This record gives sequence, structure tokens and C-alpha cells, in this order.
Amino acid sequence: MAELDNGEMIACRVKGKFRQRNLRSTNPVAVGDWVGIEGAEGEWMISEIEERYNYIVRKSVNLSHESHIIASNLDKAILVATMKSPTTFPTFIDRFCLAAEIFHIPVAIVFNKVDLLDRDERHVLSDFMTTYSHIGYETIACSVITGEGLDQLSAILKDQISLLSGHSGVGKSSLINAIDPRMNLRIGEVSAAHRTGQHTTTFAEMHRLAIGGYIVDTPGIRGFGMVDINKEELAGYFPEMRSLLPNCKFYNCLHINEPGCAVKKALDDGFLSPTRYNSYLSMFNNDNEETYRT
Repeated sequence: MAELDNGEMIACRVKGKFRQRNLRSTNPVAVGDWVGIEGAEGEWMISEIEERYNYIVRKSVNLSHESHIIASNLDKAILVATMKSPTTFPTFIDRFCLAAEIFHIPVAIVFNKVDLLDRDERHVLSDFMTTYSHIGYETIACSVITGEGLDQLSAILKDQISLLSGHSGVGKSSLINAIDPRMNLRIGEVSAAHRTGQHTTTFAEMHRLAIGGYIVDTPGIRGFGMVDINKEELAGYFPEMRSLLPNCKFYNCLHINEPGCAVKKALDDGFLSPTRYNSYLSMFNNDNEETYRT
């Protein structure tokens, strides 16, 4: 579907030339693309795709291609995470943040379902949120049940084009319905057997918000493999490490066991989060992302 300047939605097919391109992506057209169309009533075709100023990708499950473009031309990338029911692991969060960092897309992390947490778990969450807020990422504690954080979430969505992503079952659709009830998106349940979510969104969809702006709702993502990242460049996409790199003794320091490493010193001195550093090591070593599935 394509939206015209007047807001009308029309069905379009993709012109064959895009499918024949030697693209390293499974989808020649992505949600958020600005396109040119041609044809007549009932026979519209996408004839041009304007250059994207950013996009966010994940490794495709189709082994014949390297990546799948989740969405393009974004103002913000929002990850919905949960401490339980289901659990979102730190490495998944950090892979998402890195994918957004590559194209300088601002990130917000929404920790949803906080009404399920007891007092001790809320303290753990507070420390976890502090880790990310100190890096420069906006964090929000949310609950559709109590209404906590919904005003803050509405404020960052207003008049923006925002991607909303996360595992199945973390409550993306519930959050969208709470922000804009007219959406009435279908809500799934969390599997009692495996504590994982059931897919309710099967492909990325862009919705116009009543408060202004658009939100791209994505299918629940179980894994987030990285694409086209050189190991030597990896630390530069961790903001808290990036500022330390000039202080390393060696210009080609990999921040693992080299002497005079400013990153390792910051870790030893307690100025660098161990979970973030462990995520760096996981990505550096090309650990299988499926290890971190819910």
C-alpha cells in the first residue's frame, strides 16, 4: 500500500526492475520509503524509490540474502523490552541499539509491563535503565494496566516517524492501542510453556497516529543478527566506548586483552557496564544471536 499526498491509500505492485536488481536485501521496497507511482485506477505500480536517508536492518532468515530492511526514513527507533513474560536479554537490546547507531537514528527503550514487577525487580530495572540513560538513550517504564509512562511515550511519538520493535509478547500492540485506541490492533498472548509471545503482526505496517506522526509496527523479532560490521569498527558504535577510543595505547586496539586499553580500564574501574561490554564481546566473536532468544 502507498499513501498519496492527500492521505488516500492505494494498492501498488512493485515494478519488475526493482526485483531484478542485485540487492543485498530481501525487500526492494521497505516501509517508510518515498516512492513514485505510475498507472491508472486499479493498476498502480511503484516506478521509483527515492534514496533513503536512513534505515534499520536485521539479518534475513533467507540465506540467499544478507539482510532485511525493517523500515526506512525514521526519526526514532523505539525498542519495547520486558524483564519478564517474556524476558528481553541485554544482548538483544544492544544489538538493536547498534543497528540504529549505524545510521544515527535516535533510540528510546520502553520497558513495558512494569506492573508485573515486585519491589526488588523495580530496583533492578531502575539500575538497568540508568545504564542506558547515561549512555544517552531515552528510557521509559511503561504499563498499559496502570497507565505509567504512556504520556511520556506519547510525547516522543508525536509528529515523528517512529519504528516500534521488540520480541513477540512484549506488548507493542497494546501500547499502540493505549496511545491511539482507534487503531484497535489485535493483541496476542504469551505462551505459558515457553514464556514467549505469539505473533500477532506478520509484516511491518505503518500507521498514522491521531496525535500526529506515524508509527511502524513490526513483527516480533526473536533475533537481531548484525550485518556489514567490521570487528575493528564495532566499538565505535557503542557511545560509551567511542569516547574512550582515542585514549587506548594502540590505534588498532580491539579492547579485549591489549595493554593500555582505555575501554578495559573503564570496565575495571566501574565506569563501563559489564553487560554492555559482554554484548560487545558477543558481537565481536560473532556469537550466535539465537543464544539470546526468549
